[in-house]
Amino acid sequence: MTRHEGRLGALAEIDASAAELVDRMVDLSIRGLPPGYVNGEFVFTRRGKLGDDGRWTAVPEGRSVRYSAIVALGVAPLPEDGQRAALAGDLVGDLVGNLVRGLPQVTNLGDAALITWAAAEAGHPGLDQGLARLAELEAGLREGEPVYTVEAAWALAALVAAHRLRPGGELEKRMARARERLLAGLGDDRLYRHVIGPASWYRAHVGCFADQVYPLQALARLHAHTGDQAALNAAERIASGICTAQGEQGQWWWHYDARTGGVVEGYPVYSVHQLSMAPMALLDLADAGGTSYMKEIALGLHWMTSRPEVDDELIVEELDLTWRKAARDDPKKIVRGARALASALSQGSRLGVLDRIYPPLAVDRECRPYELGWLLYAWVFSLPRDVPGSGR
Repeated sequence: MTRHEGRLGALAEIDASAAELVDRMVDLSIRGLPPGYVNGEFVFTRRGKLGDDGRWTAVPEGRSVRYSAIVALGVAPLPEDGQRAALAGDLVGDLVGNLVRGLPQVTNLGDAALITWAAAEAGHPGLDQGLARLAELEAGLREGEPVYTVEAAWALAALVAAHRLRPGGELEKRMARARERLLAGLGDDRLYRHVIGPASWYRAHVGCFADQVYPLQALARLHAHTGDQAALNAAERIASGICTAQGEQGQWWWHYDARTGGVVEGYPVYSVHQLSMAPMALLDLADAGGTSYMKEIALGLHWMTSRPEVDDELIVEELDLTWRKAARDDPKKIVRGARALASALSQGSRLGVLDRIYPPLAVDRECRPYELGWLLYAWVFSLPRDVPGSGR
């Protein structure tokens, strides 16, 4: 399949300029990944550094198993030459193999889920080790222990991907348990909260954008695989919620009141949300037979090139990266905390004066590898539909 036959082609039918942007960003992502690939794994970030000559460079910092696994997912659908271009000569199997070998040291449920998911997508023999480590970490959770919504979603997505390869048996039961946990986390709310289970009272009602996108994706994929109508209904509810709340200039806002779907705090607006995560989840929903939100996707993409918050370019071609976000100059996160507390005490309260005190004028000049990985996964991947008759 060529690039223009899949998701990008569908976008071009709605908005040619948005499709041109994505086409450019796919190429940028492939070029931008190798500078962050060191000894078979990815760095945590490439941080902007302003030189004496007034030019920006991007300095690699740290290492990240999580971001390496996300890049593996993004690179897996590429042809072999694309994989080698993105991974400095390696193939995705090399990257996944490195991640699998490190599984005994992985203690985070979400990281283990991402590695397992990547092994399934890449058809790597390390899938068995990923599934075993994921089971060990699941078994270590205490009864009633809170689980981050994002990690619960990744666990379900990993099990769906594995079950596609190996239907039936114990995987069926594990997938069903992961499904029940994720659906129970939504309950009667409009959107997801940050945690499934007990949380601090003043933030218990708050969910971030990631808390919506990853469950939406996992539930859409579950429906595409099994025809689970409850999963599709939940995915539709989330998609409708975030699209209803979308900013007039295409902003995918950051923090929501899960009870109502209202925005608690909009900033930062992240490049990865605009280019990658929102399209990825909403395109998965459409591929699974759900509602198409292509116009909202296109509107979000255009924010990257024209936005009211900052004049600085967020797409940096000379460095093959995107700057991370447009944000308030609020390093202590006062606005986020105050608005979470205010909305806990009174639904809909936003303390509007904070917009004047902390306007969104700052640019976070760093780029994390997962931002480019998800971009590839969003636009190169196409979700298979396994259930006959599960179309619109």
